[in-house]
Amino acid sequence: MFTNAGTSSFTQFLSQAAPELLPGRRPLPPGLSAGDLAPHGTTIVAIATADGVVMAGDRRATMGNLIASRDIEKVHPADAYSVIGIAGTAGIGIELMRIFQVELEHYEKIEGAMLSLDGKANRLAAMVRGNLGAAMQGLAVVPLFAGFDLSPTDESRPGRIFSFDVAGGLYEETGYDAIGSGSLFAKSALKKKYRAGVSTEDAIRLAVEALYDAADDDTATGGPDVTRKIYPVVMTATAEGTHRLTEAEVTVVAEAVVAGRMENPGG
Repeated sequence: MFTNAGTSSFTQFLSQAAPELLPGRRPLPPGLSAGDLAPHGTTIVAIATADGVVMAGDRRATMGNLIASRDIEKVHPADAYSVIGIAGTAGIGIELMRIFQVELEHYEKIEGAMLSLDGKANRLAAMVRGNLGAAMQGLAVVPLFAGFDLSPTDESRPGRIFSFDVAGGLYEETGYDAIGSGSLFAKSALKKKYRAGVSTEDAIRLAVEALYDAADDDTATGGPDVTRKIYPVVMTATAEGTHRLTEAEVTVVAEAVVAGRMENPGG
C-alpha cells in the first residue's frame, strides 16, 4: 500500500492507510467543548493585485483571555504559486496546512502536472469538511487561500482569493478578504482604501494597515510590536512564484505605518 499510492489525493491515501493521522478523524470525548483549551490564531488578510495576490497575517495566538504566543506564523506557501493562511485552532490549522502542502506535492508527483487553482481550492475545501466533527466541538479551523492563476479566464485578474466556512463551503472573493476575529475591522479598513489593479507594493502597505486597524479594535489580533521587533508575515504570489518578504522588508513597511498613525491615529 505504501509503495503504491493508487490515488493522486494524499488525504484519500492517508484515510485508507492511517486515518488516525488526519485531524478530523481523531475522536474527542462526547460533549467536550475544547475551544478554550487550545491556542487560536487570528487575523489573516488577502488582497488581489495587478500582478497576483498579497497575503499577510498577524503574529498573535490567544487562549481564552491570555496571549498564548506573540510570534506564531499563520501564512505559508501552499505550493509554488499559491499561499494559505489559517485562523482558528492553531495546532489543527498548522497541521491541516502542512497536509495540504503535501496533498499538492503528491498530486504533482503522481499526475506529472500541477492542479489548477480551482482544483487546489476544492481539495482544501474537502479537507476543511473533514474536520467538521472537531469544529462542532470547538476545534474549528478556517483557512484563507489565494494564488496566481496560471490559466486565468480573465487576464485582468491573475490573482484569486478563496474563503471557506467550517463546513467546507468554498467561496471566491473579489478584490480582498480577511478571516479571524479581527476580520471585520480589517475588511472595513480595506473597503475604504482598496482599488482594483492596485500594485503589489501598495497592497503590502494596505495589508499591514488593515492588520493594524484590526489590532486596534480586536484584542486577539497582535499589532506591530516595535519593542520586540515582531511584525506581520507577508507573502506574495505572482508569475515569478511565491515570495515571503524578509524581516527587513516588513520592518520598513510596519514602521512606516506606525509612524503614520502617530500623526493620524485614525489612518
